[in-house]
Amino acid sequence: MSTEATPDVPPHRYDAARAGEIELRWQQHWSDNKTYETANPSGVLAEGHGPAGQSEREGEGDTGKLFVMDMFPYPSGSGLHVGHPLGFIGTDVYARYKRMTGHHVLHTMGFDAFGLPAEEHARQTGQHPRENTEANITTYRRQLTRLGLGHDQRRSVSTTDPDYYRWTQWIFLQIFNSWYDDEADRARPIAELEAAFADGSRPTPDGRAWADLSRTEQRQMINDHRLAYVGEAPVNWCPGLGTVLANEEITADGRSERGNHPVFRRPLKQWMMRITAYSDRLLADLGQLDWPEPVKTMQRNWIGRSEGAFINFPVAGGAGSDNGTTIDVFTTRPDTLFGATYMVLAPEHPLVDDLLPDAWPDGTAEVWTGGAATPAEAVAAYRAAAAQKSDLDRQENKKKTGVFIGAYATVPTSGNPIPVFIADYVLMGYGTGAIMAVPGQDERDWEFAEAFELPIVRTVQPSEGFDGKAYLGDGPAINSSFLDGMAVDEAKRRIIDWLENDRSGSSTVTYKLRDWLFSRQRYWGEPFPIVFDDDGLPQPVPESELPVELPPLIDWAPRSLDVDSAPEPPLGRADSWASVDLDLGQGEGTRHYRRELNTMPQWAGSCWYYLRYLDPTNDDALVDPDVERYWMNYPGRDSTSDSGSSDGGGQGGVDLYIGGVEHAVLHLLYARFWHKVLFDLGHVSTREPFQRLFNQGYIQAYAFQDERGIYVEASDVVEDDGRFLLDGQPVTRSYGKMGKSLKNSVTPDDMYEDYGADTLRLHEMFMGPLDQDRVWDTTAVVGSHRLLQRVWRNLVDEDSGELTVVDTPASDELRRLLHRTIAQVAAAMDGLRFNTAIARITELNNEITKVAGPTPRELAEPLVLMLGPLVPHIAEELWQLLGHGDSVVYRPFPVADDKLLVEDTVEIPVQVNGKVRARITVPADTPEAMVRKTALNDQRVAELIGDAEPRKVIVVPGKLINIVV
Repeated sequence: MSTEATPDVPPHRYDAARAGEIELRWQQHWSDNKTYETANPSGVLAEGHGPAGQSEREGEGDTGKLFVMDMFPYPSGSGLHVGHPLGFIGTDVYARYKRMTGHHVLHTMGFDAFGLPAEEHARQTGQHPRENTEANITTYRRQLTRLGLGHDQRRSVSTTDPDYYRWTQWIFLQIFNSWYDDEADRARPIAELEAAFADGSRPTPDGRAWADLSRTEQRQMINDHRLAYVGEAPVNWCPGLGTVLANEEITADGRSERGNHPVFRRPLKQWMMRITAYSDRLLADLGQLDWPEPVKTMQRNWIGRSEGAFINFPVAGGAGSDNGTTIDVFTTRPDTLFGATYMVLAPEHPLVDDLLPDAWPDGTAEVWTGGAATPAEAVAAYRAAAAQKSDLDRQENKKKTGVFIGAYATVPTSGNPIPVFIADYVLMGYGTGAIMAVPGQDERDWEFAEAFELPIVRTVQPSEGFDGKAYLGDGPAINSSFLDGMAVDEAKRRIIDWLENDRSGSSTVTYKLRDWLFSRQRYWGEPFPIVFDDDGLPQPVPESELPVELPPLIDWAPRSLDVDSAPEPPLGRADSWASVDLDLGQGEGTRHYRRELNTMPQWAGSCWYYLRYLDPTNDDALVDPDVERYWMNYPGRDSTSDSGSSDGGGQGGVDLYIGGVEHAVLHLLYARFWHKVLFDLGHVSTREPFQRLFNQGYIQAYAFQDERGIYVEASDVVEDDGRFLLDGQPVTRSYGKMGKSLKNSVTPDDMYEDYGADTLRLHEMFMGPLDQDRVWDTTAVVGSHRLLQRVWRNLVDEDSGELTVVDTPASDELRRLLHRTIAQVAAAMDGLRFNTAIARITELNNEITKVAGPTPRELAEPLVLMLGPLVPHIAEELWQLLGHGDSVVYRPFPVADDKLLVEDTVEIPVQVNGKVRARITVPADTPEAMVRKTALNDQRVAELIGDAEPRKVIVVPGKLINIVV
């Protein structure tokens, strides 16, 4: 759209140029007047329009606080595209509406800026990560400000600011200095555990007296209980990037998302967080959260609580048989024990090496050996192959592979020996990393048994007509000795009793959730506030030493390594930083220590940022307790109650949290875990961080590929008679999520230039329900721009620029329409149905357009106020032209007159034998008998009925009349 004036365009038309001028001027006004600054109750951050700002409401009181949040963005180098702000605009509209209904609203935004993407972008551009990240944040701030978002900028944070990650490190220390007391079902300070060991009120794990242990042994014992600890775990090692990767950073092909490098599974010592201690609480508290049910289901599945039994299988015929080794498995189907015909260990299982014999046992099938001369060779070759697969690939691969390790285990109930294999479809991350394979009742076991020519024994009678392979349904037990004839549940109870009496197993509960791997071999992340002394045990840095800042490395990029190389954290190159002399305050004076050289994962800063929004300038505490209680609770909830809310509903937390469903599990689960630890330790007053969650949809856009399948710039493609061409050559069109990978991004800067920010805001909210995906079409944006032009014309003379609003009353019909619209828009705003609100406003504006002469003020002012949350710039401009000196931001939202919502007349459809044949209009208060008579006397109805006598006349008041003839 051209912004140049032409002779045919009135001088005061609302076009892109005028929109830009209005928007920039009002954005400056909001900044100068601190319009969006929200005061805290304790007086901290007290300027702006906090509780004092409620005086602008002409006597209305504060109806309560409202904490509204977006999942904060990762500031990529390419800046925003129009898909990014969808949720941001939604929260802004909702926050603005709630301000106008008397709520004390906190709304701000920060930046999640540590992590691999920033490090990789910095490496590509040759910049230092800090320089690169800060430039990206500047771009994002400019684009978001230009969008007119009503954020309290004083509260904005970046996870890369030392003043911010000082408190990330502080929280880490709280977790490190805590243990989980199963009896109290909460975290407690580690000092209390040490005191209990010392005074004998809690026995040590090995039964020795605390005083008999050396100081190193005491520290090792304490470290084994910490919620943050160093442990060895199989990790995703990416030599090409020189770092460990999280599962979500790996493609389905088992390669790194960044750079497409191969990824290998290998055991490494890493920092871990004992999130598993909170499994039951993380599950139980989901019930009181106002979250989408699919998200709750995903979290439940991720935690994966399973009730079943541990069963111990003695080893026979392997190296471990001489020392009473057993293979322990967890199963949810102990009733199928008699059908176990082989066992499988994960390739990484620590028992594998202990069980390997020197040679293959007599009678070993050739298909079991993988062609290797010895079990050790077979296992080594198979492990190398399995290390190149992701967990997802291992689980979903239909082709079953494995190798016999030369050992046999004994089935406890029968005494039968069964061979032990390793196979990549068994993961160390679930159960014990070992399974008893029952191919008759498990599809993957059946596939493996067929591939390796192993026996298959059914233990449940299939239902009649079943002709498949593994039977997964219910039925009576068969081939199971004393269990035969029992239903599954009864058989489970009976076999568990037998196992416990035989000391071969026990009833238990297990979880799919594993402890959180918390180390990264990167530069661009939060340093751990941990040092190591000569005995190699971790020690916390004193809080007075926080933040432990990143050293300003020049050579910061991870180096490409070979698969067998050990990780080389870049921080190890900062020699003067990596070694430090400290007094840890333990009475030992100043000593020499080695710092932890790994950094925290990107998740760390996003686990708690909502708390820092509340009190971002506090140098003495994570958050002031009064401030936290005010913003994180709600009226009627007793924050001191152990039962959550005083009315039995809700756990407190952020009132509305909007973000993409891709963060449904990990970010939300990790944040909930950190919050629960802080709750247990008394640092926060609520059990949960986010009370209400809303997942916005995605904006998709057309993407184009050339004949090679390579994506090309969508903006360069032209349409010609239904064909799509790039430089005259045909390309194929498809839909895809907007982004630089598909080269189909549209920047908001272009939209600001061509239409203005208000048009972009209106269009994105009108494209469809906020929680649904929608397809971007730049040509459709003009429709929203024309609506704003029609609103402008209804109130402003395009030739003179003068207001065309009069104080004469509106017609009764328009007045009723206005109040119906107010009621409908308010309900839609409360329900986040902004597209519905815009549709109702459009209908009202269309009727105002039909008014002969100037627009009545009683229509114009409510119209502008209803538009205020959606298009705040033009609303402010029109409100000022209407003669008001205050801002629409804090004006009361219009309130519908209930009397005007009642219709004088109603139109009622009339059915004859179930089909609508006529419609009658009657006064709304017409008695039912008169409605019936009016319907029967209608000319069209009378012609259809003729001389027939109606058998029944059904009247649904105000809705329907059905005449049965």
